[in-house]
Amino acid sequence: MNAVYLAQDPTLADFGKDPWWLVLIKVLFAFVFGLLATLLGVWFERRVVGYMQVRPGPNQVGPFGLLQTLADGLKMAFKEDILPKAADKVVYFFAPVISVVCAVTALSVIPFGPMVSIFGHRTPLQVTDVPVAVLVLLACSSLAVYGIVLGGWASGSTYPLLGGLRSSAQMISYEVAMGLSIVAVFMTAGTMSTSGIVAAQGDATRFTIAGVEVPAPGWYAILLLPSFIIFFIATVGETNRAPFDLPEAESELVAGFMTEYSSLKFALFMLSEYVAMVTMSAVTTTLFLGGWRAPWPITLWADANTGWWPMLWFFGKVLALVFVFVWLRGTLPRLRYDQFMRFGWKVLLPINLVWILVLAGLRSIEGWQTRDRLLATGLGAGVLLLVTLLWPSRKKEPRPTLQEQVNSRPHGSFPLPPMDLQVPPSPRTKRVVAEREPANIAAGSDSREV
Repeated sequence: MNAVYLAQDPTLADFGKDPWWLVLIKVLFAFVFGLLATLLGVWFERRVVGYMQVRPGPNQVGPFGLLQTLADGLKMAFKEDILPKAADKVVYFFAPVISVVCAVTALSVIPFGPMVSIFGHRTPLQVTDVPVAVLVLLACSSLAVYGIVLGGWASGSTYPLLGGLRSSAQMISYEVAMGLSIVAVFMTAGTMSTSGIVAAQGDATRFTIAGVEVPAPGWYAILLLPSFIIFFIATVGETNRAPFDLPEAESELVAGFMTEYSSLKFALFMLSEYVAMVTMSAVTTTLFLGGWRAPWPITLWADANTGWWPMLWFFGKVLALVFVFVWLRGTLPRLRYDQFMRFGWKVLLPINLVWILVLAGLRSIEGWQTRDRLLATGLGAGVLLLVTLLWPSRKKEPRPTLQEQVNSRPHGSFPLPPMDLQVPPSPRTKRVVAEREPANIAAGSDSREV
């Protein structure tokens, strides 16, 4: 790594020295990025899912349908705002605001690029950074669920309340797995600062293929593959995206916690979901995909990680992760609630704990920070995790038929309901049907004779 490359990495000492107008520009940029990325994210999802389902998607309003999301937002603004009679007015009003604010606030500690010059001032492309910036991200992710829970409770209706309770259970279940995944990042990078984590992923890992040394990025998605897989699964659960969209399962809860919302309040809840998706994609990029650093082979270009170019690499990685979110929604069916909870507590959590113990053991070994050893361990554990998740389950025995269930009942025991819930007809029903059959047959013969 040359001196120019090192000079581009911001440190904690580079923050807190900007003039007020430059801080204001950074805050506005982060807010506008979240808003525009959300508007384009809605359009992007509808177009991609339309392509997957062999239908056009939005293509009438604006070029390629780009203005369709803006038109939908204006339509929602002019719809009637309905306030339920049993709602808590104050909490009902502020609940969607909490979700949006928490999702946007997380962007304040995301590094969009290296040190650049803005109107003659040398500054990092990041609003701010603190020694515990990743804990700020976790706090924003945890507090966002309050908007959903309070919105469901304040609506004064049953279905929104059930959606809010489901969301709180989701947050508790998958926040643990997400936190343990980030622990692996702390242990490897040695810092909780987001800019420091991006800088720690700058060292290249070199492979020898056919006698040729090939550099590859030292991204934690490669070195800590199990943590990356579990973290991304947890982010899908945290953002209430399919196949984990149980708080707003329309087949069970009408629209979940948003059932009683309309007009702009409903739009804010929809906005918060997509802002959270973009924000968590940016967090995943920062923690595991090298942040704003260019992927190989772009790194062969000497100036790939200097100036304003890194913003392009950062946005490209975020777009790729948003595509994976959309891909999951268009591919996988919604899980049952018990399957979802079982997967979080009985699969992700034990695997994450074992992986953290393996990393802690490596740390106690001399030279554990050697990239080759960590890479081999991460890839091996990642392959084992994938095999565990994709291993075919034991073939289930076919369900017994109704007659088999009745015949298998011990003589003299009480009748049990069949497994397929098809209750056999009662003796009285059988007797009535038997009595009517001769009359129906006689009526049929008379009609034929006529």
